[in-house]
Order: sequence, then C-alpha cells, then structure tokens
Amino acid sequence: MSVALASQLREGTKKAHTMAENTGFVSCFLKGVVDKTTYRKLVADLYFVYRAMEEEIIRLSLDDHPVVGLIAYPELNRRESLEQDLIFYFGPEWSTVVSPTSSAKAYAERIRYVAKEAPELLVGHHYTRYIGDLSGGQILKNIAQKAMNLPEQDGLRFYEFDRIKDENIFKKQYSSTLDALPINQSTADLIVEEANKAFKCNMEIFKELDGNLTAAIGKILFSYLTRSHRKGSTENNN
Repeated sequence: MSVALASQLREGTKKAHTMAENTGFVSCFLKGVVDKTTYRKLVADLYFVYRAMEEEIIRLSLDDHPVVGLIAYPELNRRESLEQDLIFYFGPEWSTVVSPTSSAKAYAERIRYVAKEAPELLVGHHYTRYIGDLSGGQILKNIAQKAMNLPEQDGLRFYEFDRIKDENIFKKQYSSTLDALPINQSTADLIVEEANKAFKCNMEIFKELDGNLTAAIGKILFSYLTRSHRKGSTENNN
C-alpha cells in the first residue's frame, strides 16, 4: 500500500522548517552576515553528517533494502563536494585537523542508529537534508559567495549538483518516488516524525554556530570601535 508521503513530509515539517530558518545563524546567513571561520565549521559539521548518511544509504542499498534502496540517488551525494570544500578551507591535510562539534556528532550518531534499528526512517533524514539543499542551494551559494568574497565555486561546491540537469524535474521525480514507497500510513507517520527530529538536529548545529558567529561579529565590532577611538584620539590631540 502506497501513501502520499511527499505532501505529508512537506506539510508535516513546515513548523520545524520555519523554526530552523529563524535561528540566529540562519537569519544572519540569509541577511549576508557570513563569517568564514564559522562557515568552515559548518562545512566540517556537514561533512560528518553526510558521511554517515551516505555510508548507511549505500550499505542498505547494496543490501537491497526495499525502502532505502529506492531513494539512493547517487546524484544527490554531497560527501565528495564537501571534501573539496574542506581542502579549500583547511588545506590538503584537512582530515587531520577537523572534528565534529558535539551537535554534529549527535546528528551523525542518530543517523547510524536509525539505519540500524529502523532503516526506513532514514527517508526522513534524506528528505530533510538533500531536498532542502537542492531547493535553496543556489540562493545560499550566492549569499555566501558575496559575503565571503569567494570565487565562483571555490569553497562552495557543496551547493553544486552537477549531475542534476533540471532541479524541478528531479524534485518531481523524487516526490513520485516518495509516494510510491512500499510503506503504510503508520510508517509514513514515523518518517515525518523522524524528519522533524532531523530538523532539530540541524537546529542544534546552528545553535552551536550562533556562538561562534556572535564572537566573530563581536571581534569585528571591537576592532572597528578601537580604530574609531584611536582616530578620534588623534584628531583631539591635534
């Protein structure tokens, strides 16, 4: 029995989606306030999340899992793109210097737990991350590029889905796949619930980054005020 999972996920995560967009980090990002040090921490965190996701999706797909195997679109994979971004931000030895924040570690552990205990619920995580990235990727890429004064792709390959020629066509295909999954309504409800947990995991990452961004903005403001004070002192002495 198939259910209309795509619309249930869309409607069932609206509140969580809005809450995520209203976190301090995302609000600042959307306004073009992006600090490179904080952003590269986000890239590192996302790497550990996607590594867990893609390792589990591939494993379950190879095992012919009847649900997970159907959403294992290789053109969505982000791990390689994130590795390229990590090289840009941390250098070729990035793997020796990056580590997940506590929230990213918990997020990855949740993914691996679900993959082991109830693999079909990975659909909720898959939908939340990949379709969110695909839908808003170009907008976020343009904001980050301008804010950090980056070249067209360097440090921003995470947002590039080179293997997807038409995003709208792909998203329609993905929605059709979700609606055709061999699940019942009870499982659909659990997938929507897990998708909301995925949003919560993302928000926990954003909350950790809020502190880093606030500190960075504080340093910039302090530096500006210090320069202004020195300039004013010089003028007064003259």
